[in-house]
Amino acid sequence: MFRFFKNRKDSNMKLIVGLGNPGREYVNTRHNAGFYVVEKLAYELGEDITERKYKGLFAKVRIGNEKAILLEPQTYMNNSGESVRAFMDYFKIEAKDVIVVYDDINLEPGNLRIRLKGSAGGHNGIKSLIAHMGTSDFPRVKMGVGEKPARMDLADHVLGHFNDEDKKKLDEAASHAIEAIKLMVDGQYDTAMNKYNVKKTK
Repeated sequence: MFRFFKNRKDSNMKLIVGLGNPGREYVNTRHNAGFYVVEKLAYELGEDITERKYKGLFAKVRIGNEKAILLEPQTYMNNSGESVRAFMDYFKIEAKDVIVVYDDINLEPGNLRIRLKGSAGGHNGIKSLIAHMGTSDFPRVKMGVGEKPARMDLADHVLGHFNDEDKKKLDEAASHAIEAIKLMVDGQYDTAMNKYNVKKTK
C-alpha cells in the first residue's frame, strides 16, 4: 500500500507534526492538542500512528492525492525538533512542507490560527523545531487552549486537562484544523487562513 515511500526523495511529500508529550498522564492535556489533532486525522484516514522511527511515532497516509507522514515526536515537548529534523533528513522533506499543529495559550479554546511562518512565541516545542530546522519559515496550525488563570504556574496550566465545555470546543476546533490541513496539503494556504483563522487573539 505504501510502496511509494520506498523512494525517500519526494518533493511532494508532507510532514504533518502534532506536538505533545508521550505518556498516559498527558493524554487530553492542553499541551497535547497537537497529538489530539493528528490522531483524529489518522483515525479519519483509517490509520493508526503506531510505527516507530527516529524518536517518533508515525503513520504513512494519503491526503487527497498527496503523500504525507503524520508524526508525534516522543522526545517530550522541549526536544521535539530532534525527531522532526531526523524525519526531514531521511525523507528529504523541506521546511515549507512541514505542517506543525500545537497548543496556543493566546487563543481561546475552539479558536484556530494558521500561519506560514513566525517566531516561537514562547512555545518550547516550536523553539526546539526552529533550532533544529534552522528556520522559522514553516506552516503551523495553532490550537487555542486558553490563557492561564492569574497566579497559576504556566506549566500547571498547559499540563492540565480541559473541562467538559472546553473539551467540546477542542473537538470542534480539531475538526476544523483537519479541514485546514487538507487545504494546506493541497497548497490552498490562503483559503485555509481565510476560512479558519480567528480575527483576534488575546
